[in-house]
Amino acid sequence: MDNIDKKILVELQKDSRITNVNLAQKVCLSPSACLRRVQSLEQRKIISKYTTILNQQELGHKTQIILQITLADQGSKNLEKFEKSIIEIPQVISCILIGGSYDYLVKLLVRDIEDYEELHRTKLSQLPNISSLQSNFTLRQVVKRINPIL
Repeated sequence: MDNIDKKILVELQKDSRITNVNLAQKVCLSPSACLRRVQSLEQRKIISKYTTILNQQELGHKTQIILQITLADQGSKNLEKFEKSIIEIPQVISCILIGGSYDYLVKLLVRDIEDYEELHRTKLSQLPNISSLQSNFTLRQVVKRINPIL
């Protein structure tokens, strides 16, 4: 992947609906050469799909919560059971298994603190094998990179 491919990826991340003609102009290629490069990036799975990013604020999900979850037992069956349960909660936007002082880092989007309290009471506190759950409330997002090009 060369610098032109990286420029193409940067422009597509800004606007995945950009026309090929406009994309070609932005990266200083002919439209046919630009299209070939985009198709090559798709075939090589560097571009895996095109998607729409929703404005969660406008949809009423104004509060992001970050949970640090520790399980009582980290056996593979317990991890699997927890993961199957957390996947079923629609407010969960990210859940990763990590090494360190806790087992999972979970990001949630909720309308407000009352919405989170309801979710905590009815679903999060019912998750299997939880030893501890620490809630952190996002004050402000400083950086958001969907797919950085390094």
